[in-house]
Amino acid sequence: MKIKNAIIVIIALVLANILVHHIVVRWDMTNDKRYSLSQPTKNLLSSLDQPLEIVILLDGELNAGFTRLKKATTEMVEELGMYAGNGYRILDIKEQELDIREQLPPIVIHERTHKGQTAQTTVYPYALAKYGNRTQVVHLLKNQRGLSGEDNLNNSIENLEYAFTEAIRHLTQTKVEKIAFLEGHGELEEKYVYDLTQALAQYYQIDRGVLGTEAGVLDEYKAVIIADPQQPFSESDKYILDQYVMQGGRILWVVNGVRFSEDYLSSQGATPIIALELNINDLLFRYGVRINHALVQDLQCLPVPVDVSIDSSEPNWQPMPWTYAPLLLTSQASSITRNVAQVSATMASAIDLVGGEDGLRKEVLLATSTASKLTATPARVDLNWGVDNETSFQYAFIPVAVCIEGSFPSLYAYQLPPEEITTQNPLLKQSKATKQIVVAAGSAIRNEWQKDTPLPLGYDRYTQRQFGNRDFMVNAVLYLTDDQGWMQLRQKEFTLRLINDQRAQNTHITAQVVSIFVPLALLAIVGVIVIITRRRLYVRKNHEKN
Repeated sequence: MKIKNAIIVIIALVLANILVHHIVVRWDMTNDKRYSLSQPTKNLLSSLDQPLEIVILLDGELNAGFTRLKKATTEMVEELGMYAGNGYRILDIKEQELDIREQLPPIVIHERTHKGQTAQTTVYPYALAKYGNRTQVVHLLKNQRGLSGEDNLNNSIENLEYAFTEAIRHLTQTKVEKIAFLEGHGELEEKYVYDLTQALAQYYQIDRGVLGTEAGVLDEYKAVIIADPQQPFSESDKYILDQYVMQGGRILWVVNGVRFSEDYLSSQGATPIIALELNINDLLFRYGVRINHALVQDLQCLPVPVDVSIDSSEPNWQPMPWTYAPLLLTSQASSITRNVAQVSATMASAIDLVGGEDGLRKEVLLATSTASKLTATPARVDLNWGVDNETSFQYAFIPVAVCIEGSFPSLYAYQLPPEEITTQNPLLKQSKATKQIVVAAGSAIRNEWQKDTPLPLGYDRYTQRQFGNRDFMVNAVLYLTDDQGWMQLRQKEFTLRLINDQRAQNTHITAQVVSIFVPLALLAIVGVIVIITRRRLYVRKNHEKN
């Protein structure tokens, strides 16, 4: 009987070992579910038909913060591997990867040790995702200027799933969607959207062109970008855009509410501003927004060089705040603008949300600070204008960019199409579920040039700061074309519980004393209890014998 029971136990142990080896059960016990992947990510991984290989380049002598980032990255990769349909591998850094790492811009960290010395460390916060014969660089660090190191690390860890998922989508992409920049209304030349075009070319085939008279000319495009037009839209143009939206098309409107001369402003130091009439107010109003013909002013703004010399003395250029160049706040509640730096703009206008009962979902993406105001047109804008009365900046969070989603009504629901329109498609009066983004600042999409070199979108030459314009515009287009909910991964949020180094230094002696003497004290107490107990038992036994 005993032998039979022993055999049963052994068989049970063997079977349990096999099951444990092949069946892995994982529970995410964290409050913020930081180790749980979204369903779209799981679906993407399960569809892989080749092994996915990951090389983490973040290696070497890392400080506590980057060690935390590497640990989170490794855990994320392991979690991805749990759902990879054909397996995955975490590869060690090899010589060829080291060569690739040297081609990527490093991050140099300067920090002070607990001994008061300055230490310098060079890190490469990247990973390589390999699928078949293709390789994609994964940026692990979201280094937003103006945020603390702790906040940047937290944002980076929150963004890991999106970063890896985006890379895997690139590697497995078989169909390239098409988007288009609209021309024919004085939109920005290709050179002034060069940086954005290069960034978007990683995801899309990009075309440029005029509308013509064929109503379905835009049907093949996933999204259309209208970049700072200066000339009115014809009725046929509006009809084509309207019916494109009715078919489920997506439009990124980047339009000004005022007209001004940038050349005149640069040469004369001042320029008149008037309302910019583009003949699209009725179309946008139908879609739930209105662009005001007024300029936004904000105390949170960029400085401009101003000559403060007196009379004919030598020029004395000094930085002065120019409230017509606001630094727009980004909404942290939106997947488009979450963890995106401030967006710089010049001569921006305000947006009103209209049609509250239209059933559309409207979300403010960019807004002014808590100290802003509006300047109505016509007016005169002067570079030398300073802030003489801060109390007049009484407005807060004036919307400058919004996202609208839902089923849009057609402007031509009760109108005949323009005579010049040629189409065989019936007039659609209500759109499919779709989305649009309206940005009332043409400068937000324009990159500058330095001699023959294009500057990054959002880079300010005078302050040498990089703002979030490029990230915002790229995210806006990605969001418009996203049908699977990938952008929602950017909203993942959790609290990073960091060690307070200063507090740790102040309490390390106490911690050492506690860690050494408390266990010894407990051991002594246990020993005393054991001795007393044994002594009592010994006395009791002797008493019973007697």
